[in-house]
Amino acid sequence: MSHVPHELHEEFPDAGDALHALKVSNAHFARLADEYHEVNREIHRIEAEIAPASDEATEELKKKRLQLKDQIAAMIAAAKNTGS
Repeated sequence: MSHVPHELHEEFPDAGDALHALKVSNAHFARLADEYHEVNREIHRIEAEIAPASDEATEELKKKRLQLKDQIAAMIAAAKNTGS
């Protein structure tokens, strides 16, 4: 249980530098990343049967994680395009 799938560094393996740079220089990105990690860990707790949740609640969390990932991906792509 030490491995939590869907961590950002695994979702964006070629964007490690961009992830770090955005986390330290962009407060909005840092908040998105923190929220992504919180949602991702909650999903992991549900899937590992540590925390109970209905199927509907789990699906809502997965949708939220996907929306956050899309926003994060867009910000990474923008940073790479501007060379930041």
